Amino acid sequence: MPRPKTILSGELAPRAPRLSLSCEGQAPRAPRLRALALVALAGLAALATTAAAHEGRLTFAPVLEDVTPAVVSIRTLGPQARNPLYNDPFFRRFFPDRNAPRQAVGAGSGVIVDARRGHVVTNHHVIDNAEEIVVELKDRRELKAELVGSDPETDIALLKIDADDLEALPLGDSDDLSVGDFVIAIGNPFNLGQTVTSGIVSALGRRGGFTAGGYEDFIQTDASINRGNSGGALVDLEGHLVGINTAIITPTGANAGIGFAVPANIVRVITEQLLEFGDVRRGFLGVSMESVTEDTADALELDKAEGVLVREVIADSGAERAGIEPGDVIVSVDGEDVVDSIGLRTRIGLAAVGKEVELGIIRDGEPETLSATLGEVQRAPARPASTQLLAGATLRDLSSEHELYGRVTGVEVVEVDDGSRAAAAGLRDGDVIVGVNRRPVGSVREFDDAIEGRRAAGLHVQRGDRQLFTLVR
Repeated sequence: MPRPKTILSGELAPRAPRLSLSCEGQAPRAPRLRALALVALAGLAALATTAAAHEGRLTFAPVLEDVTPAVVSIRTLGPQARNPLYNDPFFRRFFPDRNAPRQAVGAGSGVIVDARRGHVVTNHHVIDNAEEIVVELKDRRELKAELVGSDPETDIALLKIDADDLEALPLGDSDDLSVGDFVIAIGNPFNLGQTVTSGIVSALGRRGGFTAGGYEDFIQTDASINRGNSGGALVDLEGHLVGINTAIITPTGANAGIGFAVPANIVRVITEQLLEFGDVRRGFLGVSMESVTEDTADALELDKAEGVLVREVIADSGAERAGIEPGDVIVSVDGEDVVDSIGLRTRIGLAAVGKEVELGIIRDGEPETLSATLGEVQRAPARPASTQLLAGATLRDLSSEHELYGRVTGVEVVEVDDGSRAAAAGLRDGDVIVGVNRRPVGSVREFDDAIEGRRAAGLHVQRGDRQLFTLVR
């Protein structure tokens, strides 16, 4: 059975919302049926009140009339990836158009979030490597957009357009969402033009490894999302932007009812930093850590297998100054529970540099509260791979913000160009090369030494919790 695929830049075919009561086997007893009917009627009444009923018809039309002018279509023009064989001098002569400029057009969606300043939010992967970005409004006006800033780690980008009579979507509070809430997805699937679908919030706090940096806290929805919907709006029935549609999981490449959106509260944090700095400056606590497992909880006599075990405290960091020690278990940040290391990393990474956070910890079985001032993530410089075996890959020493920092040593793959030799070898953004031909590498310098002069090499790669092997030649 083929493995379901994760697709960025994608959305699903429209599907009409339907409310039904059904059961299998023995019919429910009358009181239970009446209770279910009352719940269904209450839901319909609430929906009718919020979305409005026109002439006896249940409809989303009044909400959509207000919000759809703020959702735009995006086209991008940029360099088209070359065939990897073009990099080989022997095969290059078989490409007669090798000197001709090559352009590729991509399509996606975006949302106007500030009408006065012309700010449009979309996904980083929609505009990545674009040389020209064109925004088409609902009224068919086409405008060239300027890139204000972009953040691959959360897959959010901010654009600016210059036009009059723009309408914006207000950002809602995505923390107020509950599983089962109705939501509407609006975007440009398959470059058809503006399309609206509806569904519910299927889950919250989802993580799927969709972004390079792993700062993920997705809203999952069954509202239909397909290719081209990326960057589009997920709105509630009050017309507030609660998420930016980003990815789907699908076994076929089309809608399977599992879509993901970046929550509006993350969008707000990222766009504020992009406006102020042009990039994102992430908070840094200064610990290497791992999620608490059942075994860890048993060994430390914890009540439940939740929280983050501190393995190491980095010298002169906010964690050290706060008094955090190896062996502490972090269970909350600013009063909100911490479930695992990914959740803690996301909370800290989205916080402002210099912010003071209250950390709830368990030390020797006793709860304590410590205050830590966050520093700034120090990123090692990134540069293209020195070997043609990995042409198209950008590498750096493993950054302290990487989800595997403190767990492995190696070389971080920052970016992989589509169609490059590195992509053909199966490398992805966020991978960590931990060895070359079974020789451990802990830095870019060690990697260069290990691969220098080779016509082929076996790379040992860490991808999340998985270890992979790939041959490059």
